Amino acid sequence: MKRIWLENYRCFRERQEARLAPLTLLVGDNSTGKTSFLAMIRALWDVAYLDRVPNFKEQPYDLGSFDEIAHFRGGRGGRAESFEAGFEAVSRSKRTWHWSVTFSRQGSAPLPVRRRLSNKEKSLRLEHDHDSAKILVRTPTRKWKREAPRLALEGDLLLPLHFGIGFDGADEKEELAIRQLVRSFRPWRLQPPYAGAPVRSKPHRTYDPSLVARDPEGDYVPMFLANQYFEGKERWDQLREDLQRFGKDAGLFDEITVKPLGKQSGPFQLQMRRFDGPAKGPQRNLIDVGYGVSQVLPVVTELLRQDAPPLFLLQQPEVHLHPSAQAALGSLFCRIADWSRQIIVETHSDHLLDRVRMDVRDGAGALKPEDVSILYFERQSLSVRIHSLRIDQEGNVLDAPPGYRRFFMDEVRRSLWKQRAGD
Repeated sequence: MKRIWLENYRCFRERQEARLAPLTLLVGDNSTGKTSFLAMIRALWDVAYLDRVPNFKEQPYDLGSFDEIAHFRGGRGGRAESFEAGFEAVSRSKRTWHWSVTFSRQGSAPLPVRRRLSNKEKSLRLEHDHDSAKILVRTPTRKWKREAPRLALEGDLLLPLHFGIGFDGADEKEELAIRQLVRSFRPWRLQPPYAGAPVRSKPHRTYDPSLVARDPEGDYVPMFLANQYFEGKERWDQLREDLQRFGKDAGLFDEITVKPLGKQSGPFQLQMRRFDGPAKGPQRNLIDVGYGVSQVLPVVTELLRQDAPPLFLLQQPEVHLHPSAQAALGSLFCRIADWSRQIIVETHSDHLLDRVRMDVRDGAGALKPEDVSILYFERQSLSVRIHSLRIDQEGNVLDAPPGYRRFFMDEVRRSLWKQRAGD
């Protein structure tokens, strides 16, 4: 996803557009729509890439019913009757497509009622209206309208091809373009995004074997690590090496290991160890090394595993980490983010943001300035405006509005004023 837009959704009244990049950082005051923004990205992914109706109550984003999701304009403006969102993406064939969806009420839940797909120039458009059960295909000179069975989401955009419907009057070039449009948006069956919760699972002294199924809080991560340890030495060694690299950079741990308490199918522990030069400290249980380690471990494990999904939606991954560890997390993002592993992070950490800027400036990773987007969410009356900010080669934030970092700068000025007063 390279760009997203939304309108009449939660706190976003007017149409808001935002630039996405391999690494996108969401910043702003509390209750300015950052979590709602992440939830909409997942909803669009569900409809576009997984062919399923999004569940706006699915954890970690429980947004409630339609009346809690559609924007309330206040007073006589009332509740919006629908809300819209869309995104720009590049297909596997390197073509740029614009995709959008309109949600309306079905009972108390929001349902996608209209989907539109167009090429970059918007000269070719395919639209599916669920209410009228029609498919509309447009070119600059012609349009075709077809009846479509009222099916579930899956396959609807491909119905013209599924049923052998021709495009009467289209020349060879037009028909080829139409079929490319449809084929390019064939469901890719990509993995769902990893959507991490702001507070992860509590550590345990001993873990019992269980099924491994991803969850937002990371309850499954200890069992996943144990499976890697028992089932594949090469995979475990690589993952362990990557985890330990982050642990050292963050000052959290130098060594991580799985300690079986009996047979392979029995209970086990996760243990950590710190080094002091050549001296190795004692092995310590995960529950004894500080809460921050257990909170960041699910996030880092997901980012580093070989079968990682192509999109990460993270809420405050820096929770319970000290400043140097927060900064190390920023460096990890810079090291692994790219268009095949896109990372979108809601954060309140200056240390994380500043490390990203410095790593880009210093060329510490592969990310260039254009590969980072900072989205600043600014409250304006009953609505919120999203500012898409960039950084330059020196790591400076460009085009920041007056509200950006206002609190931080006010606190710095207050501190300097007190120092001068004391002198």
